Amino acid sequence: MKARIFTLIAFGILMYWFVIPAVFTHDVVELARIGKADQIPEISYKVWNYYAKDRYVSPSAPKEAVGDLKKMIEEDAELFVVTAPIWYVALEAPNYPKEAFPEGIPVYYHFDGFSGDVHEMNTINHYIGMDPMERGAPYLRALAPYALVLLALLMVYYMLYDAKILDLLMLIPVFLPIIFLGFYAYWLYWFGHHMHDWGAFKIKPFTPTVFGDGKVAQFTTHSYPTIGFWLLLAISLFSLLAIVSKRKARKLATQKA
Repeated sequence: MKARIFTLIAFGILMYWFVIPAVFTHDVVELARIGKADQIPEISYKVWNYYAKDRYVSPSAPKEAVGDLKKMIEEDAELFVVTAPIWYVALEAPNYPKEAFPEGIPVYYHFDGFSGDVHEMNTINHYIGMDPMERGAPYLRALAPYALVLLALLMVYYMLYDAKILDLLMLIPVFLPIIFLGFYAYWLYWFGHHMHDWGAFKIKPFTPTVFGDGKVAQFTTHSYPTIGFWLLLAISLFSLLAIVSKRKARKLATQKA
């Protein structure tokens, strides 16, 4: 029973913050970008509007359109994915005054895409000869909704059945924060070591700061975990507690037999 309760908590966090928004708003940003907004299902509008509440929106977005997907598309405002943001990066520079950009130029990384001032960040990246953010992990971002659904199904099976192989599979959600950080660090390295000559400002290959504060050209960088990462840690903890609880129960049942 303890194992089921712990798994249920991890399952609930995963479903609410990651699976539901990822599945029901899958391809919303891409369809709007290529002019096929008419193919977006009605339920996607409702789910996107619900999860977009209180999220960071670029200052360039029309205020009357914020939080309303249809209006955002009509105004050609910058769209974003609405799963829980996992990592946060911000750039500060003299040419981005605090009055206009109080948080610098922030970008949030998700399992299935990005949010924040992505267009502005790509402009800065182009300035130093770096590829746009969309070049990073394209297949992983496209497969993220399916992977999250499989992870949720794994947790359901773990609550319903008792098999040692499921203990091993449940290690996937246990290591989810590390898996994300591994891919995140790799792609930061890739971007910093695949610079192009067309950059207006030439810098040597480098690895952007994964965690903490750093410096790139005249920009000050900040890179820190945000709400999604703490949710992943909670999923990891409850998944681990579920495994431990089930193994203890299995051992106790064997001793009684």
